[in-house]
Amino acid sequence: MQFMMLIYHQEADWSKKSAADREAMYREYREFRQNIVNDGQFRAGSELAPVSSATTVRIREGKRQVTDGPFVETKEQLGGYFLIEARSFDEAIAIAAKIPSASVGSIEVRPIVEHNQPS
Repeated sequence: MQFMMLIYHQEADWSKKSAADREAMYREYREFRQNIVNDGQFRAGSELAPVSSATTVRIREGKRQVTDGPFVETKEQLGGYFLIEARSFDEAIAIAAKIPSASVGSIEVRPIVEHNQPS
């Protein structure tokens, strides 16, 4: 089963960290990523650019609306993601708990819906 791990944190808190603290967090992420690669669970993952670079697209009454910024106002922003392979939801939760930002933000775990594709 595949699971999307959405990593939320407060961008303002990140920008307040010292360069040494940011590098320590990046080191934890590199170690985490290497562990799930070694375990065969990594499918994809990346840090996202700051929310100030986001654009939201909607279609309303047949017309495209493009606005600057994220979809909704929240205290935490989506900062990155991992797409992983796990045998169960419980295993996915255990993996999410190892993501470094779980200690300062939150990790949303969502199963991927797999549709049968015609051959």
